[in-house]
Parts: sequence; C-alpha cells; structure tokens
Amino acid sequence: MNTFTFYTPTEIVFGKDTEAKVAELTKKHGGTRVLIVYGGGSVKKSGLLDRVEETLKAADIPFAEFGGVQPNPRLSHAREGVKAAAKFGADLILAVGGGSVIDTSKAIAHGAADLSTDIWEYWSGSKTVAQSLPVGVILTISAAGSETSNRAVLTNEETGKKCGINTDFNRPAFAIMNPELTYTIPRRQLAAGIADIMMHTLDRYVTHEEGNEFTDRVAEALLKNLIRFAKLAMTNHRDYQAMSEIMWCGSVSHNGFTSLGRTMDFGVHKLGHELSGFYDSIHGETLTTMWPAWARYVMMDKPERFAQYAENVWGVCVGTPIERARAGIRETEEFWHSLGLPLSFTELGIGIKDDAEIEKLADSLSANGTKKVAVFRPLGKEEAIAIYKLANH
Repeated sequence: MNTFTFYTPTEIVFGKDTEAKVAELTKKHGGTRVLIVYGGGSVKKSGLLDRVEETLKAADIPFAEFGGVQPNPRLSHAREGVKAAAKFGADLILAVGGGSVIDTSKAIAHGAADLSTDIWEYWSGSKTVAQSLPVGVILTISAAGSETSNRAVLTNEETGKKCGINTDFNRPAFAIMNPELTYTIPRRQLAAGIADIMMHTLDRYVTHEEGNEFTDRVAEALLKNLIRFAKLAMTNHRDYQAMSEIMWCGSVSHNGFTSLGRTMDFGVHKLGHELSGFYDSIHGETLTTMWPAWARYVMMDKPERFAQYAENVWGVCVGTPIERARAGIRETEEFWHSLGLPLSFTELGIGIKDDAEIEKLADSLSANGTKKVAVFRPLGKEEAIAIYKLANH
C-alpha cells in the first residue's frame, strides 16, 4: 500500500426505522435549533417529514423547514437557505433527501457559519471554507454518497457552471441510513444513482499508480456487488437486501475508502458536470454518456488497467490486454443499457451538438483553455473536444 490519510468522522446509523433516532443524534452532535432541508414533496407524501418533525417535537428541539431543492442543486436556492438558517438561528442543518439536498445543506451550513462570505466564493475557489455548522442526514436516495463524503456540488444558474469542492468541513456529523426509505424511488432515478455509485468507484480505480492491491480488491468487490444487486433492485424496489446493499455501496464508494493510496481522477465527473450545468441533465446519466467516450479515448494510456477491470469485475479472461480492455468497456455499456441509461448525447436527450456547442463545453471545462483537469489523462480543451465528439451521436 502507498502512503495515505483516511478520515471519515461521520457517525452512521444503518438499518430499519433508524430515522426514529434523529433527535438523539441531533442532541449528541450539538443541535438545539434545526433547519430541515428537503427537496420536492416526496418526503411529505411519504410521511417521513412528519415523522421526523414529531420526533424533534417530542425531544423539545425547535425546527424550521426549508424545501424546494432541485436536482443539480442551485446556488441561488442555497443562498436563500443561508438566509433562512440565519433568521431561524439554526445550529444544525438536517438534510432529508439525496445528494442534491445534502450538498445544498452543506452549502447552507458553510454560509450560515460565516455570513460575511458569499458561498460561491468557496465553490469558485476564491476562498477556503474555515468553519461550518454540523450537518445531519436522513438519506432517501442511494447515489451520490454525499452522506459520508468530503465533497459538495453546486450549480451557478447564471453561468451554467456546475462544480464541486472538497473539504473536511463537508463531512456530515451523522447519517441515518434506512434502506426502506428508498423503496419509492422512481426507476429512472434508481438507475442513475447506481451509475453514480459505479462512477465514484471507477473514477478512483482507473489509475497509473500501482501497489494498492487491497484498495483494488475493495473497489472490484464493490462494483461486482453493486452490479449483482442492481439487477434485483430494478426488478423489485422493495427488496430490502438489494436496496440495503446498494445504499452501503453508495457510501463506501465516495467516503475515500476505494481510493486509499492513490490519487482520484474524476475526469468523467468533470465532463458530465458541464452537461448538467448547461442542459440540466440528470447527473448519473451524464456519467454513463461520457464514460465510454472517455474510456476509449484514454484506454491506450494503460490498457492493462482496463483489462484488470474487465477480468476482475466482468469475468473477461480471454484475449490480449487490449482485447480484454475493450470487452470490459462493452460489458459496462451493455449493463448500463439494461438499466435504461444513456450512452450518447442523443440518448441523453440533448441532441447532437455542432462544433460551436462542443467548443463551449470544452471552454467551460478548461477555463477557456487555460487549465487541465483530472489525473489519469489530464484533460484540457483539446482533449475535452475530442471526448465530447466521441459521445456526440
């Protein structure tokens, strides 16, 4: 194993009916006035929000609601959340939902802790987060892994720029994870979440770094487990075993455990963020759109790595390393198609783009050609244009 630092302070309470512990955990982590952040009406329709509020009431914990979070969480809404938290005097932000709700809650927590700083300064990189309020999570969607990660994403609607920041201030204080709360998730959202979990693992797995055998085995086992239970969950959303395995895979895929001893890449996420930012596309679907194009573009940089993935995850044991690598990419595409996920711009629903539109995406990713992102193959404007064109059909 190579040198690494591993820090995962989030207290995880996993299993049936665990949302009943929300008041206990809130008090444990210093919460006395809670801002509850959620998305649309699903947590109300399901009765979850009522149950959470009744539990807080019974424990004499004052709370206020802040709903309306959308997918690809909006900067403007998070700014409103900061104002709401400050007005109420919240000292803990409780996210009831999935990745977008959790990321919005993290942004609100940072902003409420320092009202002199606009939160976009953190996401634009002009300022570093130095303090925050504790965030608690009641997870309802298995996908982003934000419930245990140090990352949070926001979309600036004015510029169409979607970007994330990494800081240990992003790590929630606690995460309540009851797989039963994911039973009502729509099929399309479940599939997109599965894709996100896969890509959080693959963005760490495809690397030039060697000597991290245990980390490789963990990542491969996670991917095989996810693929197995994804097939069951897509058939029956109320399969507790399947939904629980997917939920735990989601957290482990993004808490740093599958990248120990190596550098994270996240090039595919960067490519996908531009599609989400400009076209409001579903995050997980942008990843399945971009990964095959990216993989074919960079595969020859280290075909042995892709061949290892093909063999240890998909059971492809015949052929040269290059042949196995290509077969592993095809197996991944076939799996995603079986879940109804897109593999091209057309299937994503944004249509074929002209050269000017492709260049706009590449300019946004590369800051007009002035920077490169990712590690496995650093991606600047030229590389981004080439990869976007591979997906542009």
